[in-house]
Amino acid sequence: MLLKNALVYRNATRSFESADIRIENGIIAELGDIKDEGTAIDMQGKAIVPGLIDVHTHGRAGYDFVNAPPEALSKMAADYARHGVTTVMPTIASAPLDDMIAATDRINKFVPNKFDADFCGVHLEGRYLNLKRKGAHADELIRPLSADELENEVFRMCRSLQISAAFELDTDGSFAKKALEIGATLSLGHTDATYAEAKQAERNGICAYTHLFNAMPPLHHRDGGAICAALTGDKFAELICDGIHIAPQMIKLAYTALGYNRAVLISDSMEATGCPDGEYSIAGNPAVVKNGIALTPEGALAGSTLTLDNAVNNLIDFCGIPLADAILCATENPAKQIGVFDSRGSVDVGKRADMLILENTHRLNVVNVCVNGNLLK
Repeated sequence: MLLKNALVYRNATRSFESADIRIENGIIAELGDIKDEGTAIDMQGKAIVPGLIDVHTHGRAGYDFVNAPPEALSKMAADYARHGVTTVMPTIASAPLDDMIAATDRINKFVPNKFDADFCGVHLEGRYLNLKRKGAHADELIRPLSADELENEVFRMCRSLQISAAFELDTDGSFAKKALEIGATLSLGHTDATYAEAKQAERNGICAYTHLFNAMPPLHHRDGGAICAALTGDKFAELICDGIHIAPQMIKLAYTALGYNRAVLISDSMEATGCPDGEYSIAGNPAVVKNGIALTPEGALAGSTLTLDNAVNNLIDFCGIPLADAILCATENPAKQIGVFDSRGSVDVGKRADMLILENTHRLNVVNVCVNGNLLK
């Protein structure tokens, strides 16, 4: 397949350049001024950006990754793709260990259809949390950080594995050491860490902060805690950019510190995403969704109903930045966070042909989606 006359986003220069794209076997084979042999699709100057990558999402379309059977995974993968998310890291919330292992196994074995989003691995965001910052997770499902529990072969079989945990509770560093040994990337989340403890977690191997501001101590002038460590350091930091989990002005503050090279947009979406208001569940707790806002009976936020394309446009609006900067926060940065930038996250030769065709270069208004070289429309 040959796409002609496009404005292609280039990550390295944060700009759009006129170029043609040749796709072979789902991979970008050539990029530049390519001879048309009569089979090209004329893009007529439309913009092309990399497909979005959501590394923190619990579900959508009425399903949760903890208990979704294979047929539900297929429906979810198709729904992600329709909203421009071409790569998903299914996120497993707190559950009994056997359930988390079973869910991981189903995801590892899942094979998407050609028009569906790719499930690139698994994100464990559950069980190994600080009870003081549990958020929507049920008390009885939270357990101490156990390196032995990570020995299960199912976790080692993940194409990529991210583990969010309260690493201040990993007092001897054994949990982080084992997680790194099995190939996981680590993120500090649902944490009560002080600034010093957060910096120790960085030395122990974390590369990111899970949904910054949420489920961690608020920024305080006498101890900046995990938030200050994230803002002033060099690690990635996830942001739920819906204007509910974090006020727009705080998103702007965070982005001012993180910039386009460390901010990672996530949806943290739960099963009600794309569904009517009503009664749902997340992380072992019931949740009620009203006006698109998910809450536990105790009033804690229970994930979001945000879609990642809306998150990108919100970041543009909240921070007054161009799409050319915002798009990195939902493509290259998450890909680098979980270690898959070699295969996706930019429109470059040798990478998966995961791309979004946009109306213009100003906002993420998606006209069509290309998943692994297949156009949805």
